[in-house]
Amino acid sequence: SAETSPSVVFENIEKCSPNCLRLLLENISGLTVDEDFTVEEIPEIKVAVATFIKSIDAEEFVKKCLQHKRVREFKMTARVLELTRTIKAENLPESISPDYITVYFESARNGGGPVSDVQLFSEENSAIVTFCDHKGNT
Repeated sequence: SAETSPSVVFENIEKCSPNCLRLLLENISGLTVDEDFTVEEIPEIKVAVATFIKSIDAEEFVKKCLQHKRVREFKMTARVLELTRTIKAENLPESISPDYITVYFESARNGGGPVSDVQLFSEENSAIVTFCDHKGNT
């Protein structure tokens, strides 16, 4: 059985304010923001990501969203966020080493897992961290 992500991506969110989006998602899901799910907005690309803490059928939730009158009025789209093995870590200290990043992200306490690669971009104070599987990047 294929695993699905507990996250849903909403695109074209510029017509819906952040508070309106949160309320809309509560109305559609019947769940409570911050208790049952979180919403992270990425305004640079007009996207928001809802990540469910409470277990839900993400595919079914996407279907409900796409059929919802307000979602259609706002011309938003929704899709299940694909699982990934790679993340970008930003705002890293200038003197950080790839070894430190590896050890940090392999820590179970930090929600990590086995890391297969770290690419450090010191000019941006960022790094691309690749895990051995998608479960290590929560």
